[in-house]
Amino acid sequence: MDIKDIKAIIDLMKKNSVSEFELERQDFKIKLKRGGNGSSPQVQYDEPPALAYLPTPQALTAPAATAPLAAVASNELEVKSPMIGTFYRAPSPESASYVEVGSEVNPDTVVCIIEAMKVMNEIKAEVKGVVTQVLVENAKPVEFGQPLFKVRPA
Repeated sequence: MDIKDIKAIIDLMKKNSVSEFELERQDFKIKLKRGGNGSSPQVQYDEPPALAYLPTPQALTAPAATAPLAAVASNELEVKSPMIGTFYRAPSPESASYVEVGSEVNPDTVVCIIEAMKVMNEIKAEVKGVVTQVLVENAKPVEFGQPLFKVRPA
């Protein structure tokens, strides 16, 4: 985990009024805790002295991620983020967005990319329907389970 990822988590903590965050993976542990007065989070992370955090070979060659779906009170479904990372609506800054409001999608339609640890993960709709809302701004950090799109099932 690099400093950019830690800053993104801190920004999400501030934005969502989260006072404590903890992540543990094998030989890596990070704990962020905000003071009661809205101050910046305190960062504490433990790593073995001679080891640096490196992604596993599986993470570097991971297949396209699938986005979990959640039923919303109305007839719409939410396409949620399957991971923490940076949300991108298009494959490159010069390209058109994968989907817009009104776009028809099917389960295999790529709706966005989430960059996590320098790996670009294509996120699929996992449902057939019409996009009714885009809930995240381009190039903004997202957290696991955060709604990205609303889709009216077809």
